[in-house]
Amino acid sequence: MSEAVEAVSARTPRLTARGAATRARIVEAAAELMYVQGVNATTLDDVRAASGTSKSQLYNHFADKDALVRAVAELWAARVLAREEAHLSRLNSFNGLVRWRNALVQRNAAQNGAYGCALGSMATEVSDHDHEARETLSATFQRWEQLLADGLRRMQDSGRLRPDADADALATGLIAALQGGYLLAQTARNVRPMELALDMALDHVRTLLTS
Repeated sequence: MSEAVEAVSARTPRLTARGAATRARIVEAAAELMYVQGVNATTLDDVRAASGTSKSQLYNHFADKDALVRAVAELWAARVLAREEAHLSRLNSFNGLVRWRNALVQRNAAQNGAYGCALGSMATEVSDHDHEARETLSATFQRWEQLLADGLRRMQDSGRLRPDADADALATGLIAALQGGYLLAQTARNVRPMELALDMALDHVRTLLTS
């Protein structure tokens, strides 16, 4: 389990089974609404209606919207890291990077790029005014970059990537291309800009391969 996911678990209060189920239902509903509508456009009344909970139930678990937003950030962080660790934990070849790219593009293409990256979208809306949520999102992006950098180092260890390649810088560039691609695809309602951004980043990695 990643450090970020462990931190999420540590911050989740201990509840009865019923209380935990109610809290999870609220967070799941809020996560879906905030992903589709955006954080600022989603109200607590929206969340109550979508989760089928009363005002007293919602406020029993979350003092205000900011607290709920932090829980949603933690949920998306755990989900994204679980998905990315499954794809990247054994990455050791350029073909593996291409498969990673294809999986992300295919997933986003199912929605015509409409909603972008849940983490990136949240970061845009909350980073200026919610330090705790920003820290959660920042740690998640750092871990995502680390997964890529570790895979690139495995490529170096196996002789597939030049030893002088900067794995950390390449990982940052790949994440930047991905997030920029998500944003452009969301604006265009077309996944093509995301494909182009990732392909250009991968083309740079290709120039650093040993064969």
